[in-house]
Amino acid sequence: MENQTIILIVMSVYMILLITWGIYQGKKVKTGSDFAIAGRKLPGWVAALSERATGESSWALLGLPGAAYATGLMEIWTAVGCVSGIIVAWVLLASRLRNEAEKYEVDTFTDYIAKRHGEVGKLIRIVGSLTIVFFFFFYVGAQFIGGGKTLNSLFGVNQDLAMIIIVILVIPYTIYGGFRSVTYTDVIQAIIMIITLIITPIAGLIYLSNLPEGTVFAHTISDALIKSGESYSTMTGGAVVKNDSALFGFLSNIFPNSLSIVKGLGTGIIIAGAFSWFFGYLGGQPQLTMRFMAIKDEKNAKIARNIGVIWTIIAYTGALLVGWIGIALFGPEGLQDQETVMPEVLTTVFNPVVSGILITGVLAAIISTANSLLILSATELSENIIKSGDTSSLIDSKKSLFQSRLVTAILSLVALLLAYLSPSDLVYAIVGYVWAGIGSTFSVVILLTLFWKRFHGIPALLTIIVGLIFTIFWIVSGMDAIVSSRLLTFVVAVLTAVVSTYLIKKKDS
Repeated sequence: MENQTIILIVMSVYMILLITWGIYQGKKVKTGSDFAIAGRKLPGWVAALSERATGESSWALLGLPGAAYATGLMEIWTAVGCVSGIIVAWVLLASRLRNEAEKYEVDTFTDYIAKRHGEVGKLIRIVGSLTIVFFFFFYVGAQFIGGGKTLNSLFGVNQDLAMIIIVILVIPYTIYGGFRSVTYTDVIQAIIMIITLIITPIAGLIYLSNLPEGTVFAHTISDALIKSGESYSTMTGGAVVKNDSALFGFLSNIFPNSLSIVKGLGTGIIIAGAFSWFFGYLGGQPQLTMRFMAIKDEKNAKIARNIGVIWTIIAYTGALLVGWIGIALFGPEGLQDQETVMPEVLTTVFNPVVSGILITGVLAAIISTANSLLILSATELSENIIKSGDTSSLIDSKKSLFQSRLVTAILSLVALLLAYLSPSDLVYAIVGYVWAGIGSTFSVVILLTLFWKRFHGIPALLTIIVGLIFTIFWIVSGMDAIVSSRLLTFVVAVLTAVVSTYLIKKKDS
């Protein structure tokens, strides 16, 4: 109980300071553009740290370590896909998107796509914004679930009540300060996150090596993976395809007399599915792309790129190591919920003061992403749908700002409700669905908009619609358990975009 009290005090002090800092930054917000994109004047270091804090969220501190704990070395393919996608985005896309945002004076993600494809710009605004808001309800809900798990693991608080607490922590400065408050609080949270992901693996390995024999499952990561079985200790072996999995059953029906083909092909599909996180980072995640667009100039874009890439490589290495250290400490079946491995490792390895500070990194990640998604969803709705039908709101900046804040509050409550109704409480699974519906779909639209002159409005609109419908169909049908929707949505979106571009002639603007 004493340890829990210390952790609670540390976390409370942090949250008070964070909210105060967010409200202070919010005082500088004067217009709807400030609320939506910080006036496109973010320093490079702020944009980079905000983009990384937003991009990783409960995914990097709960979902990825949890997946590494549950699957062993196989999860390296997920990390490779994510890191590769992030590096490509920063090196090839960030500067281009910043320049495009400045050229077209955009305030939202779909505002850019609509202005580039003006012949059907209004429809793109409506369909694009509604698609983003639909999927982001679940993404925000995943953050609330992640926060609920963390508080439940630490203090035994009922997870449903814990989610309400997270919402209360997120809403005030998010509503008040919008994008500016969120990005500057993200900086603090990105620093705490990276410290957590550096210190925890190092301390965990030292802790394991100093324990007496027989007190834990294994004293090194390699021993833990080997003792857990071949499915944990291999990246490519056929053993990773479990005999009771949907994929094994599906392939066995096609190749009933060839177990080697089933296991070999199954492993290839699993690896491709893990790597498929790559596609969502190629400009298709609006909450990340908006950070690129908000950078104030070309010089700062280069600074942001370097910080973003270095942060990512360190963070993903740390997240995987934490998951594997969890196997060594608790064994492969030692945790009831795989996604509590990070807080469990922290409270095992560190004293209450240090673990309290580092666990704050978990909450930091969750809050950072939740408020970023809420701001983006609110601005998409208010700027592209509500205000497009209300000329007066475009004129009155105070009314515009109030409207954006009100929409943010309403969306927060809807996302909380959906978190309670979500069919899955695995952060990893929910984020994966959003990565397909949003990331894999919009990445195709952004890439072709930037690099293919022939691509135009109607194919862009069709790609968004088909990507949305296909993702929902693939997940609801249960086929996502066989082949990842992240991979197939990207393929379907590419085919839709290319074929429709060649078949449909561009309208005159």
